[in-house]
Amino acid sequence: MDMENIQDRLFALQDLDYRQFHAKLIPTVDPERIIGVRTPALRRLAKELKGTAEAEAFLHALPHHYYEENNLHGLLLCARSGYEETVAGLEIFLPHVDNWATCDLLSPKAFRTHPPQLPGQIRRWLDSDDTYTIRFGLGMLMSFYLDEYFRPEYLDWAAEVKSQEYYVRMMAAWYFATALAKQYDAALPYLTSRRLEQWTHNKTIQKALESYRITPEQKQVLRALRWKNS
Repeated sequence: MDMENIQDRLFALQDLDYRQFHAKLIPTVDPERIIGVRTPALRRLAKELKGTAEAEAFLHALPHHYYEENNLHGLLLCARSGYEETVAGLEIFLPHVDNWATCDLLSPKAFRTHPPQLPGQIRRWLDSDDTYTIRFGLGMLMSFYLDEYFRPEYLDWAAEVKSQEYYVRMMAAWYFATALAKQYDAALPYLTSRRLEQWTHNKTIQKALESYRITPEQKQVLRALRWKNS
């Protein structure tokens, strides 16, 4: 009954125009599994449910059927304040993530204090065979470890990710483009020495050239580093 109630509340928030538009952005999800709930409305629902018995029951009801149920699950999970319980929940949930949007929605509150064990956990996610678990790991490196807590070896971790999956390679390019904006001197050698495979290398440069955080002088250097087919 709790699950039916949550589905009813999601359908009450349905926006059919948004559903049609958003379905085109997540091609890995069957459109029949998309209700069409805008993210701000989903966040408000998560806030209402947070800490309730209904929310806890929902978090134990995997797998979910609807795309928005997975997004709601992710928002509730990421609202937890305890590190261990958050990681435990993610370990169960990540194998059920089947698209980039749900993956990128995940931003755990418990990670914001940079727990000392988090980098090791991220490394384990990067070593996964699952597309969206790897993408999530790269996203966590990008979100939490390119500023004050940056360490050069984290660039090695990202460069060592080997995958032909589009959604992994795109996140790797996004990570290195952001690294160029925040840690330019440390990140640049990964392009000058061609540490990344060709597609990711060129996509990194493309995204960096689109960034307002990269200076004109840096962009000039990056343009010259494009990897052309021989």
